[in-house]
Amino acid sequence: MSAETNPYRRETLVQQLATVPTWDLIVIGGGATGLGVAIDGISRGYKTLLLEQADFAKGTSSRSTKLVHGGVRYLAQGDIGLVREALHERGLLLQNAPHLCHNQAFIIPNYNWWGGPFYTLGLKLYDLLAGRLSLGESVHLSKAETLRRLPNLRPAGLRGGVLYHDGQFDDARLAVNLAQTCIDYGGTALNYCAVQGLLKDARGRLTGVRATDLETGATYELQAKTVVNATGIFVDQVRQLDEPKVSPLVQPSQGVHLVLDQSFLPGDAALMIPSTEDGRVLFAVPWLSHVVLGTTDTPVPTASLEPQAQEAEISFLLRTAAQYLTRAPTLADVRSVFVGLRPLAAATAGFTKTKEISRRHKILVSASGLITITGGKWTTYRRMGQDTIDRAIALGRLPLAPSRTEHMRIHGAEATVEASVPDSLAPYGSDQAKLQQLISETPALGQKLDAQLEFRQAEVVWAARHELARTVEDVLARRVRLLFLDAAAAVRAAPTVAALLAQELGHDQAWQAQQVAAFNQLTQNYLLLKQ
Repeated sequence: MSAETNPYRRETLVQQLATVPTWDLIVIGGGATGLGVAIDGISRGYKTLLLEQADFAKGTSSRSTKLVHGGVRYLAQGDIGLVREALHERGLLLQNAPHLCHNQAFIIPNYNWWGGPFYTLGLKLYDLLAGRLSLGESVHLSKAETLRRLPNLRPAGLRGGVLYHDGQFDDARLAVNLAQTCIDYGGTALNYCAVQGLLKDARGRLTGVRATDLETGATYELQAKTVVNATGIFVDQVRQLDEPKVSPLVQPSQGVHLVLDQSFLPGDAALMIPSTEDGRVLFAVPWLSHVVLGTTDTPVPTASLEPQAQEAEISFLLRTAAQYLTRAPTLADVRSVFVGLRPLAAATAGFTKTKEISRRHKILVSASGLITITGGKWTTYRRMGQDTIDRAIALGRLPLAPSRTEHMRIHGAEATVEASVPDSLAPYGSDQAKLQQLISETPALGQKLDAQLEFRQAEVVWAARHELARTVEDVLARRVRLLFLDAAAAVRAAPTVAALLAQELGHDQAWQAQQVAAFNQLTQNYLLLKQ
């Protein structure tokens, strides 16, 4: 594919800002929610533009626990409707993005006599709510079978376990594929293009946005029939562009995750602790040949693109893991730490703890017509998009058209995996053959980015050409996930990534040096033992 015909070429996408006189739909925010809204709009035939101030999934949407789930905890809280909706969406996502989402077995260990019957009965209801989209039957396990599946689990006092099924996925890779899907279906999705103002007519009705391309500095006034604020933890900043004195809607809560070697959780089952010392749920989940341990739920005063883990949160995770694992992780075993902020709706009356605030999404419409969606979670991103566009139609801002996302395959889903394709390329789905061709044409691109992990240099070139990656961070954090798996390895790989990107994007040595320096500074947030 030549540069001229490549639909993912940034210059091609930017040009559309100047050539489309009026958009049906402009979506502000390139995380899970914004991408869901944009794709739903595109599925109905609307001319759609998505604008993201940083990179796709730069914030919360790349920092999840990597679960596509109904929410066992929400079941315990009695929110049957939310669980049923999430389980339905879980099933659809596994069908529509099979290259990124898969069935994951979870085990709840029982150290109390009542644990087996209690959790078995509860998870039977979980299975029932999933209906025909169930991923497998929940079953009670003996002590011996539990230890066989979780060899590092503490055996003292163990009575058995309960096995159930949920989904697992790669959140940032899904976001990238959703951005590609937007473009595949004729939409426009741009990262590093910040909305800095809203346009209104003489009556105060919203008519569009003012946006700046952060790479060139060019500013655009973009007309739209509908504008959706889907900026996650930053929704209040956009709402204040509309109404400067508006009351805050979101209470940020941060969740910390520690990444460990797979040796701490041998086998293919995940560990789920349903109630920790402060009533939270804790997961240890196999992910990309590592283990993700998390999460916490800590209120924070302000939103940030790079939240930092607190010592108390790290101690809580390690202390809780030590209560259940025979070989317990220490600070020295942590390969990476990452933190995500949840955009919890603050106005939930009667709840003082963030873990009690509903994860349901909320849609608000301002006097000017700005539609804001907040709350929710990755699993229900598609339904959030559908509900948002339904609201825009109900307001008379868009013509009536049915949503077609329920069975809409996501970019990469139509995969026919060749036996010779390396496992590291599996997340690319139907793009695997093109990556293989890239390596065949330039064998040097088959070399690893770091000897300890399977990521290849070809993935950097592919990310620049077809996945809108613009920086070293874009590649190592959200395209190949190296920063989230092993921060020290990401530091080692940064110069190679910078050189490959510079060649693809036309940058000089000074740009490479600046990129490596900026990335090395960023990685300090992901390293517990500073380098």
